[in-house]
Amino acid sequence: MAGSVSDAQRARLLEALHDHGLAYGELGRRFGSAIGLHVTDATALVEILGAQDRGAPLTQTQLGRRVGLTPGATSTLLNRLETAGHIRRVRDTRDRRVITLIAADSVETLLHRFVDPLADRMATVMSRYPPEVLAQFETLLTAVSAAMNDYADEANRRGTAQT
Repeated sequence: MAGSVSDAQRARLLEALHDHGLAYGELGRRFGSAIGLHVTDATALVEILGAQDRGAPLTQTQLGRRVGLTPGATSTLLNRLETAGHIRRVRDTRDRRVITLIAADSVETLLHRFVDPLADRMATVMSRYPPEVLAQFETLLTAVSAAMNDYADEANRRGTAQT
């Protein structure tokens, strides 16, 4: 029955989501270490690649928001990544004032080498569940992420965001 979740189940789900967040963060740290980058630089690369894969390359401002950096710190991070040959800044073809961030092919290769074995394991886990359950889980995760992002945006507007 939709909408009826016990306090105990809610606590277990929140704990599982917390554990997932910690594991995701640890993977980011390990990816960064594997390619010789600080975790923030590696996280930025993953964000740039993800946006690029979705067909919506990030701007510097968008990246800064996604990784929680000030404009100056984001600029410094991008200078490091650009100098290392990991990214390039490209003027948007529709609006030349907009500069988007594109990851080098070599970075995509490094990321795939790192995450493809995990993707295979995740596919194995997901194959144990019927498509209907996975669709419900996808809906839940999307809604949870939206609620978290909305809360973070509200906290930022109130000036009460924890750093």
